Amino acid sequence: MKILNFFKPKPAQPTIDSYGQSSSGVEPEQMQLVMEWLFASLLNAGYFGKSHLIWHNSDRLDPSLEQTIKKVMKRDEPVFLYRCGASVSPLPTGYYWRMMDEHPSMRIYQLEVKPER
Repeated sequence: MKILNFFKPKPAQPTIDSYGQSSSGVEPEQMQLVMEWLFASLLNAGYFGKSHLIWHNSDRLDPSLEQTIKKVMKRDEPVFLYRCGASVSPLPTGYYWRMMDEHPSMRIYQLEVKPER
């Protein structure tokens, strides 16, 4: 299966799949600004594949988002979280959310694998 991926044409620009917008409580204008910033960051990093953005509101939990996070973290694609509430989503052992302090809101996190000691 991975051999077939080798022959797939590379996309000309990154794509961002977005989850949880309706339960986030974030205004559409703010969402647009975050998406534009993330898109520009991916371009700047030279990444042209698929990525995932989860709008997580810990004050209004959407149970389907927990399943979505588990599903997308198994792929070899970047996963980001925009914290809309007071805390980030808990993760399985071996993972953590790294704050992307490049964004002025200090609410964007990237899913990372914990380094082994």
